[in-house]
Amino acid sequence: MNTIIYCRVSTDKSTQETSLKRQKEELTELAERHHFTVIDYIEEQASGYEIDRDGVFQMLDHFASGNADSLLIQDETRLGRGNTKIALFHQLQKMGISIYTALHDGELELSESDSMVLQIVSIVEEYQRKIHNAKIKRGMKRAVDSGFDPSKNLTNRDKAPGKDRKQFPIEEVIRLRENNMTFEEIAQTLKGLGHPVSKATVHRRYQEYYKT
Repeated sequence: MNTIIYCRVSTDKSTQETSLKRQKEELTELAERHHFTVIDYIEEQASGYEIDRDGVFQMLDHFASGNADSLLIQDETRLGRGNTKIALFHQLQKMGISIYTALHDGELELSESDSMVLQIVSIVEEYQRKIHNAKIKRGMKRAVDSGFDPSKNLTNRDKAPGKDRKQFPIEEVIRLRENNMTFEEIAQTLKGLGHPVSKATVHRRYQEYYKT
């Protein structure tokens, strides 16, 4: 199993360098006992309450790229504290990353309270996804009822979005707007058809159309 060793201390005092060295040594021994292959050692000096850390993003990039599938930390507070800790636990859980600690000499054992919070976050996230999908579905239905033909606007679905000016059927925006659909509903409808545009972009392009 490929793994990443992550070490953190809260300040940049020279006395903390000993702690970083000790963490690295203990986690290297942990990796050897579990026969893990360490692909990167990440060390940083930053507050655990701060989520905007170079080391954290370096770690997440490795996991997103599939370079590693486990994380070794001294204890859960080294990853983060407070809301930052919960946010990172949730992200790693979604990515399927196993977390091992020197404290437990094995896989991390979440406290009952942390486990409960993560369950609640997952439930809320799932319902947010359901609400988002329902909005797209309702927008699509209303658009079709208003005379919109989805089959005429599927030609660009296989093209990855870039930095160029986003293309979408402005004539359909005009027609749907004339049928009293809101810009939010129109944007959701276009997203469902493979045109990832925001309500603000739809509104701006609508105004540009009438100015030309």
